[in-house]
Amino acid sequence: MNTLVSPSLLSADFTNLQSDIEMINQSEADWLHMDVMDGVFVPNISYGFPIISAVSKICKKPLDVHLMIVQPERYIQQTADSGAMLMCVHYEACTHLHRTIQQIHDTGMKAGVALNPSTPVHLLEDIICDTDLVLLMSVNPGFGGQSFIENTISKVIKLRKLITDSGSKALIEVDGGVQNETAPRLVDAGADVLVSGSYVFKSSDPKETIRSLKGVSTKR
Repeated sequence: MNTLVSPSLLSADFTNLQSDIEMINQSEADWLHMDVMDGVFVPNISYGFPIISAVSKICKKPLDVHLMIVQPERYIQQTADSGAMLMCVHYEACTHLHRTIQQIHDTGMKAGVALNPSTPVHLLEDIICDTDLVLLMSVNPGFGGQSFIENTISKVIKLRKLITDSGSKALIEVDGGVQNETAPRLVDAGADVLVSGSYVFKSSDPKETIRSLKGVSTKR
């Protein structure tokens, strides 16, 4: 399959958000990645549902919403109502992950599960066939612009094997430090979706940067 690109809104210019959304609309981006942080699960606060709802009204790309919050199951309907195509929750934040995935699906959204850098892939064995996407964090969640954690490559390889062996249809998404050097290695390892924030929005030509990430081909 072709590599999907989901630029991260966290790195956009919030004083001129409409302009950045228009750039996304005109670009080859597949989705728009939106990080919701609560200052509890991660040491930062980003934005909430009013921003997601506002963006959904002007963004022509599906919204890929990543909840870095405690008790994300409390906000499933609100996430759906705000216009999300996919809701991704953290394994580490969900006591009853299977139920949460079912509830996400009940709203019509796709369901994703995110893993922090220290959380091993094998913990998803009993849930991998129920989820639509697994997001591997290649930095510690909470802040943009961090350096890529090298162990992520081997995690992608392990996750790709788990997906293949189980017959799951889940996509592999990677978020953190994704740029021209890491993107080809991630795709070769088995990644399907690349999230990129500062590399896209801080570049001199964001649309060309998105095109270059889209052009990363897989040997699979």
